[in-house]
Amino acid sequence: MTIDAIDRRILTATQAGLPLTARPFAVVGDWIGVEEAEVIARIERMMAVGVIRRIGAATNHYALGMLANGMSVWDVDDARADALGEKVGALEFVTHCYLRPRALPDWPYNLFAMIHGPDRASVEARRAEIAAILGDACGENDILYSTRILKKTGMRLSKE
Repeated sequence: MTIDAIDRRILTATQAGLPLTARPFAVVGDWIGVEEAEVIARIERMMAVGVIRRIGAATNHYALGMLANGMSVWDVDDARADALGEKVGALEFVTHCYLRPRALPDWPYNLFAMIHGPDRASVEARRAEIAAILGDACGENDILYSTRILKKTGMRLSKE
């Protein structure tokens, strides 16, 4: 699929976020000079072909009281990693869960799960819940705590 000038204007207008209003696509349409229905149809088409992967909220977990944030890392048996990763990813306190290749010999971990909590003790308790799910399929594990907030943004297009 090729994107045309209108698609590009929609992407540029929405890349920093949608307007916080009852009809955000109408506002975007006003910004770029097209009808709301066309904005919606074009976004649906771009999502269907993968130009846009998802539309979602990026919350500030610190403002929500989640002051301890740790990326738990697990060395999970490859034959069981997909099934166990789905279970871990379904936990309400896990916001990101994915498999990645190991970087042996220094990095034996292949399953990553981001855990948020009000304090480190609650994060450690949640980490113990994950360990119980993984059971004997898991070898080593660790947790890497956030020390600062990094700006979260997706890819940005120039206005050209």
